[in-house]
Amino acid sequence: MKKILGLWTLCLLLSLQFSFAQSNDEIIQNIIQEAEQNSKLEELAHQLLDSIGPRLVGTPQMNNAHNWAVEKFKSWGIPAEKEKWGEWRGWERGITHIDMIEPRVQSLEGRQLAWSPSTGKKPVTAEVITLPETVSDSMAFQQWLPNVKGKFVLISMQEPTGRPDYNWEEFATEASFEKMKRERQVQSEAWRDKFRTMGYTSRTLPAALENAGAVGVITSNWSEGFGVNKIFGAYTKKVPTLDLALEDYGLLYRLAENGSKPKIRVTAESKELGMVPTFNTIATIKGTELPEEYVILSAHFDSWDGGTGATDNGTGTIVMMEAARILKEHYPNPKRTIIVGLWGSEEQGLNGSRAFVEDHPEIVENTQVVFNQDNGTGRVVRISGNGLLHAYDYLGDWLSKVPDTVADHIETDFPGRPGRGGSDYASFLAAGVPAFNLSSLNWSYWNYTWHTNRDTYDKIVFDDVRNNVILTAVLAYIASEDEDITSREQIKLPDNPRTGEKETWPEPRSPNRRGGVE
Repeated sequence: MKKILGLWTLCLLLSLQFSFAQSNDEIIQNIIQEAEQNSKLEELAHQLLDSIGPRLVGTPQMNNAHNWAVEKFKSWGIPAEKEKWGEWRGWERGITHIDMIEPRVQSLEGRQLAWSPSTGKKPVTAEVITLPETVSDSMAFQQWLPNVKGKFVLISMQEPTGRPDYNWEEFATEASFEKMKRERQVQSEAWRDKFRTMGYTSRTLPAALENAGAVGVITSNWSEGFGVNKIFGAYTKKVPTLDLALEDYGLLYRLAENGSKPKIRVTAESKELGMVPTFNTIATIKGTELPEEYVILSAHFDSWDGGTGATDNGTGTIVMMEAARILKEHYPNPKRTIIVGLWGSEEQGLNGSRAFVEDHPEIVENTQVVFNQDNGTGRVVRISGNGLLHAYDYLGDWLSKVPDTVADHIETDFPGRPGRGGSDYASFLAAGVPAFNLSSLNWSYWNYTWHTNRDTYDKIVFDDVRNNVILTAVLAYIASEDEDITSREQIKLPDNPRTGEKETWPEPRSPNRRGGVE
C-alpha cells in the first residue's frame, strides 16, 4: 500500500511539473502568436510619430505624448499616470520657411533649431555672409565683428563633398578617395584653428554674433549621409538659429565667398511658453505573489525634433508598450510587479530616469531587473552583463527560454563592464540595479537617424521591432517568474590604463529638474 501511495505521489508531482512546464510554454507561445498575428506596432507608431510628432522636452507635443500613452495603457486595462519630476523651458516650434531671393530665387531646405528665438510672423530679409577666411588673432576678429550687423552669418565649415565616404569608396579611384580625405582633414584642422584663434566655440559664437547685430545664425551639422543633418538646440536668445541642408548651405557659402552677396528671406515662427512641468509616464501591471518586487521595462519617450524621433526612441517606446499590452493579455497576473517607464528628457542627460531612481528608492532596492531599449529600429543583437558578476547565471538562463528565431541573433558579453551613460539603463545600473541595454543592429543609425532630420516613420523596420517585442515580453515574463532574486554582486574593476588608478563603479547622479534656463 505504501509503495502504491508513493508511486501515485511521484506520478502526481511529475504531472504537476509537466503541467507547469506546459503552462510556461503556452504563455510563451501565446506571446509569440500575439506579437506576430495581432501586432499593434504600426498603429502605435502612426499615432505617436505621424499624429503627435517629435517629443522635445518642454513642448506641448511631449505633453500630448504622455497623455496619449496614459490613455492607451488604460485602454488595455493597465493603470498608468504622468509622474512629474521637474520643469523645463517651454517652447513650441512653428513654421520655418527659408528662400534665397538673390542672386536668384530658390526655396531652401532647412529649419530653426530647438528653442530658437522667433522672427515673428513677419519675414526677415537680409544678406548672407561667411566668417572671415583667416583670422590673425582674437583682437582682429573683434574688429571684424561689426560686419555682421544686419546680416545672416554662416558659421559651419563648408563640406568639400556631400557624398558619404562609403559612396566614394565604391566609385572613386583609390588615389582620388585618399586625396579627398587628405584635403578634408587639412580643411577641418584649419577651421578648428580659426575658431581657437577667434576665441570662440560653436556654442559661444552665436551669442557674440547676435550681440554684434546679426539678424540670424546659420549652421549645417552634416551627419555624413546623403541629405541628412543632426538637429540640436539653438544658442541664441534674440535672433533665430537655422540649420540648412548641406547642399543649400554650400550654395549660399559659395555665393557669399565669391562676392555674389546672396540674400535670403526667413520666416521662423516659434513660441516661448515659460516654465512647464516635465513628466515620466509610468504604467504598472501589479504582481500577485511578490508585488513589492519589480521588473522594469524602460525606454525614453522624448526626442529631438528635426524628424519625428522614430528610431530615437519611438521604436524603443512602442516595443515596451506593445510588450506590456501582450503581457497584460496573456500574463495578466505576474508574480512580480511589471513597471513600464517611458522617461522624459533622456536627451539632455537621462533626467527622467535619474529622477525616478532618486524619487523611488523603495522600488530601486527591490528591482529584479531593468530591460532598456533605445538605439534604433534594428533587432537586438547584443546584451552585456554590465559588470554584474553573476549576470550569466540568471540572464543566460532567461535567454535560453527565448525562441531560437530571436535569441540566435544575440551575442552576449558576460560579465562585461558597467555602462556609464548613453541611455536610461545607466541610471539604474549606477544605483546597483541589474539593468541591461537591449542593443540593436545598426541599420545606419548613427549617420541616418540618430538625432537627424531623417528620423521618421519610414525608417522603421517593423519585422525587427516585432522581434524585440517578443524578446522583451518573454524576458519580462521569465524574470517575473524566477524563483530567485537576481544577484547585484559587481566585478572587481581593473586599473585605468591611462591614469593607473583603480576604476570605480559609476555613481548615481541627480537630474536637472529645472532645465533650459541658466
